[in-house]
Amino acid sequence: MSMPEVVRVQYVSKVFKLHRDTSVKDRVLHSSRARVEEFRALDNVSVDVSLNESVGLMGHNGSGKSTLLKIMGSIIRPTSGRVTTRGRMAALLELGAGFHQDLTGRENVFLNASILGMTRAETEACFDEIVAFSGIEQFIDTQVKFYSSGMYVRLAFAVAVHSDPDVLLVDEVLAVGDEPFQRKCMDKIHSFQMEGRAIVLVSHSAEQVESVCTRGVVLDHGKLVFDGSTSDAVRILREGFQRDALSAPIHTEETGVISIRDIAMTDQGGEPIRVARTGDTICIRIDLTASKRIEDWVTAFSLDTNLGQKLHYYNSRNSGATLPAIEGDATVIITVPTLTLGEGMYRMNVSIDDAGGQPFAQRDGAWDLVVQGNGIGSGPVALDSSIVVES
Repeated sequence: MSMPEVVRVQYVSKVFKLHRDTSVKDRVLHSSRARVEEFRALDNVSVDVSLNESVGLMGHNGSGKSTLLKIMGSIIRPTSGRVTTRGRMAALLELGAGFHQDLTGRENVFLNASILGMTRAETEACFDEIVAFSGIEQFIDTQVKFYSSGMYVRLAFAVAVHSDPDVLLVDEVLAVGDEPFQRKCMDKIHSFQMEGRAIVLVSHSAEQVESVCTRGVVLDHGKLVFDGSTSDAVRILREGFQRDALSAPIHTEETGVISIRDIAMTDQGGEPIRVARTGDTICIRIDLTASKRIEDWVTAFSLDTNLGQKLHYYNSRNSGATLPAIEGDATVIITVPTLTLGEGMYRMNVSIDDAGGQPFAQRDGAWDLVVQGNGIGSGPVALDSSIVVES
């Protein structure tokens, strides 16, 4: 039996008007000729959300994810189209939304709860639970303008989840909280799922969407390009990032003391590779030139996911390596004996630093590598696992 729909978005578009005046003076002197451009954040999007569904909205920055979530939560109106909602909805969209800076945390709990549709009696009944969940008991009578961003999120999320919502809308704000609180939030979201509530989540973490959501919606420049299984949505999102990454410019900064001539990831034979398998041995080759003799220097590299999450950072000094003095041309080769990355696309950044950690030369986005997984698990890290059953 199909579950009842709680959110229906039908053929929704949203257009923002952008004023391109360069200064107040231009606006005063050329008011009749003020340049106004239209930005189409959403373009004819239709999506439904039912009870007992957890939907992840995914896409690059500016794809329309947050705009769609705000329209679902009736925070902004669509330019065209229709949105229908049923039941109580709690929206955790922007840091500080629904809070008044000059009120205390206690006063804001009642204010925010009333915005979410709770009566004063309902708020009083669960006030102690809200404060305990937030973990900011000693600051509850402090004005929220003195709160850190993490404290804001703690209190806002605590109020939202205790408003007994049928639908919970969550944007990227959860990324602000510390790791223990994020785990507490995820546990609460999982309990909502067990109770059959609807959840719509915007996240840049594909792994988080895969672990939480039963369905994925991918947006690209305001258009809905996919609506289906979470695994397929993540795959389509990554393919889009791969296309963007291959066309993205490489950012290079150099002081002139050391310049980077070339960078490549290679196999053991020294041949450049763009595709590797989990468990392979790979090498990182950096060709550089020192304009003068450098006695004390450091090589570093980092690996990011295609969503910009830093997975690994290597520093030759921290690893215990002592590099010889260089002058003129030199080649650095870093060997990774066993590649423990899971399936996906990764981007390498390289830096040559002085003894104090200041870069002589750095190159962001120096190399992109596609890793084919071993089929045993999923995620950016490949763990060599075994299983034993004892009875």
